Amino acid sequence: MAQTDGCLACELTQGVRELPGGLIHSTKYWRVEHCVGPLGVGTLIVKPVRHVEHVADLTPAEAGELGPLLRQTSGVVDDLCKPQQVYVCLWSHGPAHIHFVVQPETYEAMRAHDAYGPDLQTAMFANGVTPDRLRVVEVAAIARGIFAKRTSEPSP
Repeated sequence: MAQTDGCLACELTQGVRELPGGLIHSTKYWRVEHCVGPLGVGTLIVKPVRHVEHVADLTPAEAGELGPLLRQTSGVVDDLCKPQQVYVCLWSHGPAHIHFVVQPETYEAMRAHDAYGPDLQTAMFANGVTPDRLRVVEVAAIARGIFAKRTSEPSP
């Protein structure tokens, strides 16, 4: 993949910027990483390996992997955090690499920010507190183990 200047997702993939917790899981066309922003511990990012700015620009093969991977990642976040709900939403702003945020919604976060849904995410960004790096590394390792277990189990 060629370097796309100024694309955080590409820079994390290419090691230009540090990715706390490292790569958690990958498929041929997608990567799963821990979020580097203020959306809380256990928030995972699902992003295409190549730089893609629009869902409509996904290849058929990339699109074919996406649904099952989002389902699997949501299950991993559920196992990891035991939240009340798992948010799955597309983020793409600017010209920017698309990425799906898979975020645990907990009563604790809703109380702390007096919000839920998109308002919770907005409040978390306004607060600007990013998770402790060592906690992210720890949670990423646990998530990696959950992915490995789920990947080795037969599908229902």
